[in-house]
Amino acid sequence: MRWKRTIQLVDVHCEGEIGRLATGGVPNIPGKTIAEQLNYINTVDDSLRRFLCLEPRQGPLGSVNLLLPPKREGADAGFIILQADQAHAMSGSNSICVTTALLETGIIEMKEPETVVMLDTAAGLVKATATCRDGRCERVELTMTPSFVLDLDVEVDTGTWGKVKVDLCYGGVFYAIADASAVGLTIDKANARELVAAGMALKDLINRTIPVVHPEIPEIRGVAYVMFRGEEPDGAVRTCTTMWPGRVDRSPCGTGSSANLATLHARGKAKIGDTFISRSTIGTEFRVGLKDVTTIAGRPAIIPTISGRAWTFGMTQVALDPFDPTAEGFAVTDVWGPQAGEIR
Repeated sequence: MRWKRTIQLVDVHCEGEIGRLATGGVPNIPGKTIAEQLNYINTVDDSLRRFLCLEPRQGPLGSVNLLLPPKREGADAGFIILQADQAHAMSGSNSICVTTALLETGIIEMKEPETVVMLDTAAGLVKATATCRDGRCERVELTMTPSFVLDLDVEVDTGTWGKVKVDLCYGGVFYAIADASAVGLTIDKANARELVAAGMALKDLINRTIPVVHPEIPEIRGVAYVMFRGEEPDGAVRTCTTMWPGRVDRSPCGTGSSANLATLHARGKAKIGDTFISRSTIGTEFRVGLKDVTTIAGRPAIIPTISGRAWTFGMTQVALDPFDPTAEGFAVTDVWGPQAGEIR
C-alpha cells in the first residue's frame, strides 16, 4: 500500500448518535492543554478534521473523537470532538461513546460491576461511571463540567418567525435554546428538516450579533448549537439539537440537556437531587440529574449528571492515498444541505 496516513477507528453510537473513536494513528497536536489543542485545530491546522469528517471518508452524520494523552492530573484519557464545522470542546453522547469504546476494546481495563474513567476535555474533567457486566459496558453516567446561564429570554428579531426568545447557556459548549413552538413547529422526525433550517438561521443570526465567550476558558466561544425543546405528556423534555451543516442530533444531547437543566434551575424549576428524562427526536433517552450547585467566575452554575447507553458496531481503518485529489475533503449541497456551500 502507498498510504500516506492511516487512522484506526472504533465505531460507536450513543442512543442513535454516531461517535467514532480514533484510537491509532492520531498525530501529535500542539498544545499544553486539551483546550489549546482544540484551539490549534480550529485556528491553525484543521486538515485532520477535514480528513476524518468530510467526504469521501465520512458523511454528515456523527462525530469523530480524537483519543489524546490526558493533560490534567488524575485523568485516564483525553479527547477532542471533531465535526463537520469545527472541533468542539465537549459532548455528552461522545463522552459515553468514548468511555464505552475504551472499556470494550480493553484500552482501559474494565472492572465489574463498575469502572470509573476520568476524561480530560477542553471544557474540564468529566467523570464517567460505567456499569459493566459480562465484558460489556451497559450504561455510563457522566458527571459533567459546570453548566450555567448567560441570559434568559433573549429576544432575537428573526424576520421569518418574528421575535424569538432564546436562553443563552452553557453545558460544555454554548447553546441557544428555544421552544420549538417559537418557530411554529413540534419536535418530530417528520419536522427535522424544518427544525434544522430554523436552527441554522438562528445560530447564524446570534453569532453575528451577540458575542459569547466562556469566562474562564477563552478557547470556548460562540454558540455551537441551537437546541429546540418541548414537553412530553409524561413530563419528559423533548430535545432537538440542530447541527451544522444541516442535521439533528440523534441522541437527546448531553451538553444541551445540561445547559437546559441550568435554565430550569435558574427559573426555580429544578433543585439538587431532581432527575428528568430528556428524549431525543427519534425517541431515545438520557437520564438528567442535578447533582450540585457551584459558581463559575462568580456566576451561579450547576453540576449535572447525564446517563445513557452506547454500542460498538465495528472497527474501521481510514487511509489517505497521497495521489488522491480529494485529500482535503469536500461536501456537496445535495447531501449536506445549503450550508455545505460554506466549505472551501
